[in-house]
Amino acid sequence: MTSNLTLNNGVEMPALGFGVFQTPPQETIDAVEAALGTGYRHIDTAASYGNEYEVGEAIRRSGLARSDVFVETKIWIEDYGYDATLHAFDTSAGKLGVDQIDLLLLHQPLPSRFDLTIDAYHALEKLLEDRRVRAIGVSNFMPRHLDDLLKNAGVVPAVNQSEVHPYFSEPDVRAADAEHGILTQAWSPIGGITFYRDGQHRSTLDDPTIGEIAKAHGKTPAQVMLRWHLQEGRSAIPKSTKPHRIAENFDVFDFALTDDERAAIDALDTGVRGGPEPDAITLEGWRSLAASIFGPKTEAP
Repeated sequence: MTSNLTLNNGVEMPALGFGVFQTPPQETIDAVEAALGTGYRHIDTAASYGNEYEVGEAIRRSGLARSDVFVETKIWIEDYGYDATLHAFDTSAGKLGVDQIDLLLLHQPLPSRFDLTIDAYHALEKLLEDRRVRAIGVSNFMPRHLDDLLKNAGVVPAVNQSEVHPYFSEPDVRAADAEHGILTQAWSPIGGITFYRDGQHRSTLDDPTIGEIAKAHGKTPAQVMLRWHLQEGRSAIPKSTKPHRIAENFDVFDFALTDDERAAIDALDTGVRGGPEPDAITLEGWRSLAASIFGPKTEAP
């Protein structure tokens, strides 16, 4: 059993996706094959993850029809600018082995060169017009970035993918998205960023409130958090390379949280971001910032 969300241009997208951030190439093939075998029909990757080819290979190996798998990827800031973004699309589509990408996002705002961000988005609009993508959107855009983009855009983004989990629920971003009819999509939906970033935060998996709710439903904390996202109308992109975790994260359609349980999870928000500040992302500074936050071999979130 799955559930779909309808984007603002009428395209339907599975609410629960499968992410491959930080997944090495061969592990990506195995993980995506396991996810598709489990029932996922929405795969999220990015040019900067370095595993688009492997995502495409896993989809091909699955034997599923291309139309049965919703493919989402992202343009990285080094490829912003109208012509550069069109070329980046061709590169990503080639690696994925598809003629059409279901959802194409700008991976980050680039505040220091927002003119390039706008030009990149215009390229996405052209790709949408030419039906080379089915929907377009953004990622890690704060309300001010959305406002600046919308002043110059002809198409409202369908999706804004952001860090959203019980310890950082981004109410301002979600409100801005809702105001414009943009779907909020959660990366790090079970708060993984809270427990692999140098141990600076308590793990959401060990949170007593989430644990008590999980116990009441006979579910795991991860399943409770994913159910929380789905019931609040968000898309969520969990990731794992372990088949039993992949299956566990998909098994969230047979129970429902009460209003009080959802409110209790909402109340866990600390306001502390786990990932990088969007305004800190620059062409010049990204590599050193990534190394200091995630480690020297990590790609973009």
